[in-house]
Amino acid sequence: MANSHGRFVWYELMTTDMEAAKAFYVEVVGWGTQSMPGMAYTLFTAGGASVSGLMGLPEDARKLGLRPTWLGYVSVNDVDATADRIKQLGGALHVPPKDVPNISRFSVAVDPQMAAIALFKWLKPGQEQPAELDAPGRVGWHELLAADWEKAFAFYRELFGWQKASADTGAVGTYQLFSAGGQTIGGMFTKPPTVPVPFWLYYFNIGDIDLAMKRVKAGSGQILNGPIEVLGDRWIVQCTDPQGAMFALIGQRGLGYFERVDRVRKHPEK
Repeated sequence: MANSHGRFVWYELMTTDMEAAKAFYVEVVGWGTQSMPGMAYTLFTAGGASVSGLMGLPEDARKLGLRPTWLGYVSVNDVDATADRIKQLGGALHVPPKDVPNISRFSVAVDPQMAAIALFKWLKPGQEQPAELDAPGRVGWHELLAADWEKAFAFYRELFGWQKASADTGAVGTYQLFSAGGQTIGGMFTKPPTVPVPFWLYYFNIGDIDLAMKRVKAGSGQILNGPIEVLGDRWIVQCTDPQGAMFALIGQRGLGYFERVDRVRKHPEK
């Protein structure tokens, strides 16, 4: 990809129990894992490619009351300049720009409504991977629950160059889709009062949504909302993992149809 500026390129789970979280997501999403030598960091993989990371929630963050959470990293052309722009636009930096030696430069921030977002740039050219929004195990959708979606969109448009795509107005208000580089990658809306703070929610692609829901429950996670049908004959569920981090799944229903039909034929009383 010639220019990945404005696109989500990495996702990271900060949690209180790395081993338990690793086992949960391997079972629910179907990821593989790879340890990083000399680091308390695990890579989740899909199709042989690294798609996200796992690390312990830092102790100082725990003392500040931060809970396990997923964090999305957006690629930018200049991390330092974009970090400065975040402050100018009313956001704040939690981690000032710094390097992961020989890998990347990054910064962790919050937007003016306190939703966390991270900046990312590879140190070596040619490391960018094309976005695979529909690939199994990848993030297929990015959703912002904002305090005020219109103000939030103005911030991210200025920061990343995002553009408005289509919008849907329903009982809960306007759901505004947005695009990066001409590709629609997510949506944002004004959160209901029952949601305490603004945040980004990431949707992982899986196969059969019903089977995935069973795996969430079997792994001691919780289903918060869904299944809900969305465009493209797909279904979503919103969940929390056993440590309390919120995530979502997007897939299809009925993929196990023939298996169910066969079971009914063999055991019609059930």
